[in-house]
Amino acid sequence: KLMRGSILRFFVPEAERYNGELLYEWLLEEAKRLGVPGGSAFRAIAGYGRHGVLHEQTFFELAGELPVEVVFVTSHEHAERLLARLTEQGVNLVYARSEAEFGATAGK
Repeated sequence: KLMRGSILRFFVPEAERYNGELLYEWLLEEAKRLGVPGGSAFRAIAGYGRHGVLHEQTFFELAGELPVEVVFVTSHEHAERLLARLTEQGVNLVYARSEAEFGATAGK
């Protein structure tokens, strides 16, 4: 069954914390608590942000400076609920939202 919804992508500094927990882990757990059916975190191998500083993992001491992308493919309602929760909590994150059609190839 083909469904329509949203893809939410959040970009989080790898070592950033929120309430003592890694921010990307907190974000995944918060989405789960809100009923978002799934999410994934992907660690970058290189990147730069709005400040223009390029980070690459070439030295051990750079660990923690690379971005983590946290992605949710979900209903519009779950996306709205998650964005509202982040606003309510005062969490300042860069994100991208796009329309999506999604389903399962096996029809399950």
